[in-house]
Formats: sequence, C-alpha cells, structure tokens
Amino acid sequence: MHPNPNSHSNPAPTSPTLRLVLGDQLNPLHPWFATPQPHVVVVMMELRQETDYVRHHAQKVLGIFAAMRDFARHLKVQGHRVRCVTLDDPSNRQHLTANLDALVAHYGASAVAWQQPDEWRLDEQLNAWAQAQNPATLTCTAEDSAHFMLPRDGVAQLMGQRKQWLMEHHYRHLRRTTGVLMDAHGQPEGGQWNFDHDNRQAWRGDPPEPTDTRPHHDHSALWATIQAAGVVTMGEPQAADFRWPLNRAESLELLAAFVAHALPHFGAFQDAMATQRFRLFHSLLSFSLNTKMLNPAEVVQAAEAAYRAGQAPLAAAEGFIRQILGWREHVRGVYWAHMPGYTERNALNHTRPLPHWFWSGDTRMACVASALRHSLDHAYAHHIERLMVIGNFALLAGLHPHEVHRWYLGVYIDAFEWVEAPNTVGMSQWADGGLLATKPYVSSAAYIAKMGDACKGCAYNPKARVGTANGKPACPFNALYWAFFLRHQERLGKNPRLGMVFKQLERMPPEDKAALQAQADTTLARLDSL
Repeated sequence: MHPNPNSHSNPAPTSPTLRLVLGDQLNPLHPWFATPQPHVVVVMMELRQETDYVRHHAQKVLGIFAAMRDFARHLKVQGHRVRCVTLDDPSNRQHLTANLDALVAHYGASAVAWQQPDEWRLDEQLNAWAQAQNPATLTCTAEDSAHFMLPRDGVAQLMGQRKQWLMEHHYRHLRRTTGVLMDAHGQPEGGQWNFDHDNRQAWRGDPPEPTDTRPHHDHSALWATIQAAGVVTMGEPQAADFRWPLNRAESLELLAAFVAHALPHFGAFQDAMATQRFRLFHSLLSFSLNTKMLNPAEVVQAAEAAYRAGQAPLAAAEGFIRQILGWREHVRGVYWAHMPGYTERNALNHTRPLPHWFWSGDTRMACVASALRHSLDHAYAHHIERLMVIGNFALLAGLHPHEVHRWYLGVYIDAFEWVEAPNTVGMSQWADGGLLATKPYVSSAAYIAKMGDACKGCAYNPKARVGTANGKPACPFNALYWAFFLRHQERLGKNPRLGMVFKQLERMPPEDKAALQAQADTTLARLDSL
C-alpha cells in the first residue's frame, strides 16, 4: 500500500527511488503516475549527449525539450516530486549516466528505475551502468513503457526462421487477436486484409486540404537557451510560432481533428504529393505517438470507430490502421531483433557521400527540392516524399546508407532510431539485403510525375532519359534508374518482383544501355550541382 502524500503520519523514507523518464516517454497515463509517492523522485534530463549524437533538426530539439518541460510541470501539478535537469543547469554533466551518478549521490537513492528505452544505444548504456552498480546499495530496475501492442521480441517470435520479415504476417495476427476491422464471422471487414490498391490517387486540389489545427507556441526563450549551449542543428526552428504539440491534451485534439476532417480522404491520397502542401491528408500524429503522448491502441480505435460510424471509408481506415497496427509495430520488432549492427548494413556496397543540398534544399530537381524544403522547414515530410523522392534518389545515386540513415534520424521530428532505422536502412535503401522489403523501392521520373505536381515547373524533363528534350535536360532519375539495375543485375536479376524491369533491360539495344550508363555517370560526377 502506497503512503498517503497528504498524511503527516507517513514521512518520506530517507532513501528515495529515482524514476528516470526519457524524452520519448511522455505518457501521463503510465502506471508510474497513477498516484504520487513522496519517496519517488521523477528524473528528467536535457542532455548534450542527446542533442549531439547526430545533427538534429532545430524543431526536433525544441519540440522534445519543450514537451519534456511541460510534462514535468504536469507531474508537479499532480503532486509528484520531479527533478528536471535542464540544458543550462550548472549541475548538468550533459551525460545520462554521469547525471544518474550525481543524482543518486545527491538524493541518497537506494533504487533507480527506468522505462525500457526504445533505442538500443540507450538501453545498452543504462544496462551497462546498472551492471556496474553494487546491488547491495542500489537496486536497478527496467520496466515496460506500457505503450506498444507487442513486446520487443513479439515480431521475431511470429516470424520464426523466415528469411524475409513481411509485415503482412503479424498484421493479420494482430487484426485477429485484437478484433480490429474484423467482422462478426472472424473475417476481415470488406472481405480483404489490405486496400492498398484503392489508395493511390494523385491530388489535384480537390477535395481541399483540411485546416492545420496544430497549436501555436512561442519557444523563443527555450531556443535562446539551446543556441547559448552551442547545440548545432539544421532546418528552420520556427521558435516564435512553433506548431507541434506539447502534451497529451493537444495531441488528442489533433487526433480528433484528423479523424473528422482528414481521415475520410487519407486513403485515396496517402501516396499523393504536392509541392505547396506538406500535409495534405496525413495525420501529423507521429511525433505525439513516438513521444508516447498518444497510445497506438487509442489511435487505431479512433480510426476504426470513424469507419463503424460511417464517417470514413473502409479503405481509408484500413490504410491508416495498417501504418500503426502493422508497420509501426513491425519495424520495432525488426529493429530489436537485428540490433546492434543493423544500422551499419550496406548490402549494395553504396559509398557515395550526401550532396550538400541535403542540408539546404538547393537543387534544381523540383521534386527533391520540394521534399527537402518540407523536411527542413517543418521537420516533417510524409512517407512518399521520404521513400519515393529523397530515399529513391539516394538509393539510385548510391549514397552511403549510413549517412542517409543519420540524416533521416536527425531531420525528422518523429525520428527515433527504432522506427527510423528499419524504414531507412531496410525499406528505403535496401541496405539490409531484403530482410524488410521484397524489392528496392526505386522509380524513374514517371511515378513522381504521376503522383505529384513537381515535374511541371522543373528544370529537367521527366520524359527524357538522356540528353535534352524540349529545351530541358533529361531528368536525373531516369538514367540513374536504369543504371541502378545494370549495376546490380547480378544481385537483383532473379527477384520475381523485378522480372519486368530486367526483361526490359534484355530487350534494350546495347547502344541505349551505354547511353543511359554514360548519362548516369555524368550525373553522379556532378551531384552537388544538380
């Protein structure tokens, strides 16, 4: 039985317990916070260790620190003892376990507990620190974060010895066990598991993009603190008019707005791109989910309820739910099963460095420039811009997957390694050799022109493979696309999902192949000036 915090007959023990909360564990509904306990000190830290392991987007640093501070305020109002070690705190060692050492000594703590980190490096760091402690004087405990639907090894158990870890296996398992989008006979709603083919429409302005209902915050003072500390970032901070949520209440408002106004159209246009619209009908809930302000189960339930009430079509609800119940859980399982080492994989031996314009958006390729500007301006780009524009170009150009991984990990506000690494290393760059994706996700300019509007005003001609047509040089994507398959024909030639591509290559005259290869070589020689 816990002591009554309002009672004077139960003084706090002299040896408190420290409970560490990381910056992506901002869940006020976690069992830890059900009842304030005077012998428990909740510890939060703003660390240069965390701002510096990759170069992060300014909004990512701002958003996480601001949300941490708001969470600390919330816990204090609820009656919890909280120690928030801010970035400019003179006692801050700027290192997680060095701060833990100091705090254990300061409070005379007899126990330290933490929720299991979702990133391998932090899990390893805390476990190593715990093993170095004397268990007779300090008890160390790792507890569940009470967030995901599957345990860390849940996907691995379902996949067994399969060479390819296809999401569909565990997605159907979770649909059955949870009953999500299942009918009264135990069959998937609508008679099929996946409505992906119904969700590939281009957007030409109708229906209109919903109003951006995200909150407005002024984080200018916090940004000044971050700058004064010397933290190096990328992108636009937008500190005076910051649009990402601070807490669960704001996140719930965003969820309600998405379900009401965007979900009905999300399915049809989830793969669409527009240079002047970075949101379209996407939820913008990934930051709230990945910092645990929202729980995936409640987000899935909200989307299913909209379908059941006739407020969203089945294809839209299923497509959205698959991203969370299916893909999000899946990539987490892949990450924990294959770390450490997964982020270093390079199955195609790509080694080219990133062009400078990844940090500026200064390229004449309109689709890439648009996706990069969305990323740098908003710390966000939707999945097609990430996969089929930026990631597509990186893979075709043979950019080093580890550099690509570090850029993605830093630039997006929702990027934490457990979710970002499989998406980048596996899905986007095929650097894991096909564990996650059945084929490399690459395309020529034709797909980009079909799904977006960038090609209309581009300096390059999307229909030309080599040379110049109608006064414009050929789009770099086209020659790079064919050169990619020529380069990797031995590795990919027997892939059943690429049979049509290699049949086209077989029929292609040798002089055409040579021209495409020469065009690609010229393009790669001048990447920085594209």
